[in-house]
Amino acid sequence: MSAEDLEKYETDMELALYREYRDVVGLFSHVVETERRFYLANEVDVQVRSGGGETWFEVTMSDAWVWDVYRPARFVKKARVITFKDVNVEELAKSDLEIPKGPFGG
Repeated sequence: MSAEDLEKYETDMELALYREYRDVVGLFSHVVETERRFYLANEVDVQVRSGGGETWFEVTMSDAWVWDVYRPARFVKKARVITFKDVNVEELAKSDLEIPKGPFGG
């Protein structure tokens, strides 16, 4: 497989992931961003933990979808994330659920 073929494959996978996101975003009430992943979820709980002079976040999500192009099953019943980095949780307003038309043909 040439570098060009690999790049085309990755571009196609990203486009398919974006289209899947566009199709499922209306099913969820929250957006969760960590340093490694982007999630959609209907239930989110963030707990701040500390010990040994360090602070971390424990994020528990139920009924979630994971933005990960290489993951074969993106829907998960329950997910738990431990991170020492920032966590951003936003509740989606119904107006946020309208996907603008963009370069991927929304």
